[in-house]
Amino acid sequence: MYPRGHDKPYNDLSGYLRKKFGVRVQKLSIDAGFTCPNRDGTLGIGGCTFCHNSTFKPDYCHPDQSVTEQLEQGIRFFGKRYDAQAYLAYFQAYTNTYAPLEKLRELYESALEMPGIRGIVIGTRPDCIDEPLLDYLESLTANYFVAIEFGLESRLDRTLLRVNRGHTWQQAVDGLRSAAGRRIHIGAHFIIGLPGETERDFFNLVDQINELPLDSVKFHHLQIIRHTRMAREFKDTPGDFHLFSLDEYIDLMIRMLERLRPEIIVDRMVSQSPPEMLIAPRWGKKNYEVIDLLVNEMNRRQTWQGRLR
Repeated sequence: MYPRGHDKPYNDLSGYLRKKFGVRVQKLSIDAGFTCPNRDGTLGIGGCTFCHNSTFKPDYCHPDQSVTEQLEQGIRFFGKRYDAQAYLAYFQAYTNTYAPLEKLRELYESALEMPGIRGIVIGTRPDCIDEPLLDYLESLTANYFVAIEFGLESRLDRTLLRVNRGHTWQQAVDGLRSAAGRRIHIGAHFIIGLPGETERDFFNLVDQINELPLDSVKFHHLQIIRHTRMAREFKDTPGDFHLFSLDEYIDLMIRMLERLRPEIIVDRMVSQSPPEMLIAPRWGKKNYEVIDLLVNEMNRRQTWQGRLR
């Protein structure tokens, strides 16, 4: 019943990385002190309306520490839990290609020089890459795993405008296609449940994803985070938002997975912000518990990723 070569009913990232490297692989998040063009005034101010980077940075991530210091702390933290594993340096906070190439080289290579680091994952926007950067990243693939994770969030221009992204869907498609075919692993991140979007929009999103040159995709449900512009909007106009119940979201994700091209690796399907920062929804489950429920429900339904393709 499972896709060929997989031990889950979907093509999960952890399984892919274990097969590639032969050991468990852990991403180590880094805050390298970047900003974003929709935050510093280049394209806008304030950043995305939903964004508060503290919700997904581990405690050891501090931009006043060097990349090396952050990685050393991350390795010490995860090394206590697991004996044999490899690490990927994950440049996660804000837009991690938003600097001159020489500065990017310095940051990326300081990470790659660390013992145990087998590659880098770079979180960025589709409008913040260019040919010289892509040429450089492709040169690194001779010796390292290199991934670009594009924050796309939605395929609807009206949504992108509403959440202050500062780019269009066509720019997203163009950015993905410019990076494709270079031996760089290409991923994309989407938020499910942004204001004004419907179930039909989510299925149309999957159709679009299937046509794009993507190796992996990351989904998670919309969360309302304290001290964000979206939190103020939610307080003022709660009727504009539909926040999923846990059962509702699991059902939707399964039906999206059934339509998703089976070759696409699923990096993530859920994210839980720290309780002290989360306004809603509050499911009371850890990420792995949600995934266990999803897998069990897929097994119960006897379904799998790509079944309806």
